[in-house]
Formats: sequence, C-alpha cells, structure tokens
Amino acid sequence: MLRRRHGSPPRRRLRRGIRWGASVFVVLLLLEYLVLPELGHAGARSSLNLIGRVNVAYLVVGVVLEGAALAAYAQLTHTLLPRGGPSRWRLFRINMSSLALSHVMPGGTAPGTALAYRLLTHNDVSRRDAGFALAMQGVGSAVVLNVLFWLALFVSLFFHGYNPLYAVAAGAGMLMMAIFAGVIVLLTRGRQRVVEIVKSLAGRVPFLDGDRLADAVQGIAERLRALAKERDLLYRAVAWAAANWLFDAASLWVFIAAFHKLVSPIDLLVAYGLANVLAFIPITPGGLGVVEGVLIPTLVGFHCPKAVALLGVLGYRLVNFWLPIPAGGGTYLSLRFTSEGWRERIRSVHEDIVEQHLAPIEGGGGSDATAGGSQTASSSQGAPTPEGGIPKAVDPLHEDAGHQAV
Repeated sequence: MLRRRHGSPPRRRLRRGIRWGASVFVVLLLLEYLVLPELGHAGARSSLNLIGRVNVAYLVVGVVLEGAALAAYAQLTHTLLPRGGPSRWRLFRINMSSLALSHVMPGGTAPGTALAYRLLTHNDVSRRDAGFALAMQGVGSAVVLNVLFWLALFVSLFFHGYNPLYAVAAGAGMLMMAIFAGVIVLLTRGRQRVVEIVKSLAGRVPFLDGDRLADAVQGIAERLRALAKERDLLYRAVAWAAANWLFDAASLWVFIAAFHKLVSPIDLLVAYGLANVLAFIPITPGGLGVVEGVLIPTLVGFHCPKAVALLGVLGYRLVNFWLPIPAGGGTYLSLRFTSEGWRERIRSVHEDIVEQHLAPIEGGGGSDATAGGSQTASSSQGAPTPEGGIPKAVDPLHEDAGHQAV
C-alpha cells in the first residue's frame, strides 16, 4: 500500500486555512495597534497626559461590568436550555471558550458556535436542545441589539440630525431582522416543507447526514413553537439578552469616563449599536477593526475629544476583545482536562481492591489462612483453575519454601 508523502488533501487545506487565518489576524493586529493610534498622532501629547491622569477605579468598574455582561450571556444560555442541564458556571466556561475561538478565527461567530455545540453535547445536552439554544441565543441577541439601536437612533435624530452611517447600520439591521423573521415563520408554519428542503439539500453535500440535519431542524421548530407559548420564558430570555448588551455598553461608557469625559448615554448607545450591528457582518474575527473604526469617529462626531475616544475605545476593546482570548483558552482546558476522570478511576480501583479483600470472607468455608492454604495446595499440585482454564504456573521458590515449612 502506497503512502502519501505530503499528507491528505483535507490536512493540507486545514493547514492553509490556519496559515491564512493567522496571517489575517496578524495584519489586523498591526492595523489596530499601529495604524489606528497613528490617526491620533496629532494629539499624542494630550493622549500621554490623559494616560497619566486616568481614573483607575473607573477602569476596574469597566472590567467588572464586562464580566457582568458575560455572566448575563451565560444566564441567557441557561434560560434557553431545559432544566437539569449544565450549571451556570459550566455554561459560562463554554461561552468563554466559544468567544475566544470566534475572536481568533475568521468567519464571524460560526467557529465559536460550532465549538459551543460540541461542548454542550459533550455535557449531556441533546443535539436538539443545543442547536435550539445556540440558534435562539444568536438570533435573540441580534434582534435585541437592533431594537436598542433603533430606539437610541430615533431619539438621537432629534438632537444630531441625519448621518449616512445611520442609514447603513439601519439597513443592515433591517435585512438581518427580515432574514430572522423569515426563518422563524418558515420553521413555525412551514415546518414540514423546510425539513424536506433541508434533507434534500443535505443529501447533495458530501459528509453531511441529511436525516440527522432534518431531525435537528425538526427539533428546533418544535422548541420554537413551545417557546412562543411560554411567554414568561421568552421575556426572561429577552431580558438577559438586553442585560448582556447594556452591561457591555456600560463598560464602554465607564472606560471613556475614566479619561474624564462623560458621553451622553443616547449618543453612546447609537455609536455602540452602529459598531456592533456592522460587526455582525463576518468580515473579521469578532469585528476586529470594524468596531474600532466605527466607534472612534462616531464618538468624535458626538463631540468627544479624539484622544479620549481613542484611548477609551482601545481600553474597552482590550477587555472586550483581547482578554477573553487567553481566558477562554483557560476555560476550554478546564472543560477538557478535568480531574473527574482520574477520580473515577481511583474510585473504581478502590472498589476492586475492597471487593478482592472481602471476597474470601463473604465466600465462607473457613478462615483466610485455610482458604489461602487450600488455594496454595491446589496450585502447587497443578490443578485446573475454578474457571476451567490453564493451570497456574508454580513459582519454584515458593514451592520449596512450602516443603520446608511442612
């Protein structure tokens, strides 16, 4: 059988994809920390003065608010899963792992969602429940973000007038909402037709199980119809999704306030919603470069000094984008390499040892010495084992010692 010298084609494609992703990531890293700061080079002296006068307490509050946003997102996942699922702490670690992967791989949130699905199913969550929770989590968060953005935009139009960026973001949001609404209508009212279409299309794609995918779509449709009837559950999910976005926006507001500039909450929500709606377009990992490129000029347009906007946004993105990468890597390791496996092995070995010690006593028919002596005698005579197998081998040293004792 001939071996391939250069590896299989899937491995080569995977390696090329990793190299391409790493190259794009490095380029974006250089753009963010070399090009963007140069935009504010004219105010470099004022930036240094602001760094020297930064309010450290506000920075700590900003980090705490970002942690509260992540906790709210974990609670959203917990709300969408059935009772008896993973704990909130485990869901928090699963979300952190998926977030870290989404921040280093191109393709938007798709890689992170796939990892979250795999981790949920490994933690005894059914495929239907995991797919439904992740789908509703992403769709619900996007819908809530658009609602918050449109509300802030409506109020802002009376104070600042029209801006072309508003139309771009509003158009992208409307398109996103229309797609989501169409999918929901199809799943709830044309479920059988959608299942047939999915099964037919999946049958034409290699390495894709049409029956399994159709079953997953069927499960999501059923859970979606059940969720529409459970109004209390729906309201709680919307509330936790809104809490996630509002805590995150509050973290940005505090980071800007740390450099002694208070931005109007309406203006900040407009800039924040504009950046995050555009970041949903899967151009860069986690909206890297897009969020900064929209937030900074929009805040400057709302009469925020350029140096303050630059430092506040970069500090916020350090906690919002960069910090979850090593933190998510650590949480992934904690999920994959736990001590539970070793504890189970030690427990099973302990039970085996106890059973071996208790077996002669529970068997009865004499003392341990008598039982041991009879076993030795039968072994020395080369008698067959109780299982009817091959006789046990006799150790000559032990045999001689037995004769001497007699």
